[in-house]
Amino acid sequence: MKMRTNLALVSCAFALAAAAGGQQIPPLAAPRAGFVFPQKQTLTYAVDWRVFSAGTAVVHFEDTGDRERISANADTIGAINLLFHVSDRFQATFDRAKGCSYEFDKQTVEGRRQVNSTLRIDYTQSKSILDEKNLAKGQSKHVEVPISSCLTDLLSGIFYASSQPMEVGKSFLMPVVDAMHTVIVTLKVEGREEVKTPLGTFKTLRVQPTADAGVVKNRGNIWIWYTDDDRHLPVQMRARLFWGTITFRLTANDNK
Repeated sequence: MKMRTNLALVSCAFALAAAAGGQQIPPLAAPRAGFVFPQKQTLTYAVDWRVFSAGTAVVHFEDTGDRERISANADTIGAINLLFHVSDRFQATFDRAKGCSYEFDKQTVEGRRQVNSTLRIDYTQSKSILDEKNLAKGQSKHVEVPISSCLTDLLSGIFYASSQPMEVGKSFLMPVVDAMHTVIVTLKVEGREEVKTPLGTFKTLRVQPTADAGVVKNRGNIWIWYTDDDRHLPVQMRARLFWGTITFRLTANDNK
C-alpha cells in the first residue's frame, strides 16, 4: 500500500480539489494587519498511520529579505519504512507582505517513484511554469499555464492560512496554484477543540479545507487544527483517506 507520510497528504486537500475552470479566481487576501510569519522556526511532527508510527515531518522557516522560505522534509520510519519507503523534500518561497507564492520545489522518493519538480509563478508574464523530471522513468515535462492574480502554493497555503482571521462558523477562500491549474479552496472554521500533542495541550480552531466542486468530499477529508491565538500555529493535521487515516501531531517547536 502506498503510504505517502508527508506534508503532501495534508496539502492534498488543495491538490484534490476540482480545477477552477470557468470560475472567477478570487484574489489572495493579504495577511491580516500585525501578523508576523516566523523568521526562524522549526516545527517537528510525528506522523501516525492508523495506530502505527509511520514517520516524521520537519518544517523550517527562514527569512530571505521580503520573502519567506519554507523547507519541509518527510521520512518514513520503522516497519512502515520497510513496507514503503518515503523520503520527500519540499521548498516554497512567498512574499511575506502579500502572501503571493513565487516557487514551489519538490524532490519525492516514494517507493520506486522518484520525481523532481519546480513550479515557478511568474507574475510579470501572468503564468505558472512547471518543469518536472521522473528519474525512475527518464521522462521530463514542461508545462506553462496562464494565471490571473496573486496565488499561494500547496505547501505555503497551510501556513499562509495562519495569517487570515479565523472565526468559528465562517469561511475564507484561498486560490492555490497547482501544476496544471488554479484551485479555489474554501477553509471553514468548524469549531474549537482542545488538542493534546506530545508537545502539550492546546486550545485550537478546527479548520476543514474543501473545494466548491466537492471532489475532496468524495475522495477523503482533511482537517487542520490551528492554535486559538494570534499565531494560528498548526499543531495537528489529519487526512482521512480511503486506505486509512494519517495524523500529524506537533512534537517540537524550536526557534532556530
